Amino acid sequence: MQPLGDKTVILRTYKNVVATGLFDEVVVATDSDVIFKEISDNGGRAVMSQRDHQCGSDRIAEAALGMEADIVINVQGDEPFVDAESLKKLIDVFKDDHQKEIALASLMTPLMEYKEVENPSVVKVIVDLNNFALYFSRLPIPCDRDNEQSPPYYKHVGVYAFRKQALIEFSEQEMTPLESAEKIECIRYLEHGKKIKMVETLNLNFEIDTPDDLERAKVHLNQLNSE
Repeated sequence: MQPLGDKTVILRTYKNVVATGLFDEVVVATDSDVIFKEISDNGGRAVMSQRDHQCGSDRIAEAALGMEADIVINVQGDEPFVDAESLKKLIDVFKDDHQKEIALASLMTPLMEYKEVENPSVVKVIVDLNNFALYFSRLPIPCDRDNEQSPPYYKHVGVYAFRKQALIEFSEQEMTPLESAEKIECIRYLEHGKKIKMVETLNLNFEIDTPDDLERAKVHLNQLNSE
């Protein structure tokens, strides 16, 4: 609910997602009366969670239960700069998955500064040669043991695309051991043997988790408005 330009963070995120024109419907799922009112008063659709949830995907699953949809995209409310190009890439993953082997797709972006690699607030992901996720961690992965190769590091961007059935199944499962340790919900999919396709994006997408992130977002917004 913090202001970012002339809108709150949540309203700016909602408006940006609607403006992509990619979706049949955009809905804000929340347990906050304040957020519900903010979206509803500005012409959007919000739904209130009817029970407590341990993670965001569980909240999305509850909201999606009554919707007719094959694919559900979860853009977290602190992602005000998510872009249409990146979201379309996620949708295309499922269009190309004719065997329906992929349960979940998500975004990753290269990390350019090692201080971000070391920051536990920044979730890192490593992938196989086909860009399927191998693991997510708050620690630097991979480990450059000999300090010689400078391996690529990727940040996991908190935007998810689910097959609806996989999302519902996820919400019915208990938190898994590695998920609990890292506090990274998509690890639950890996622990159950699901495939997560990672899509690289070079567009700037960052979450607003701290006051410093908000200040950085204000600077970025001013840069966008001046272009």
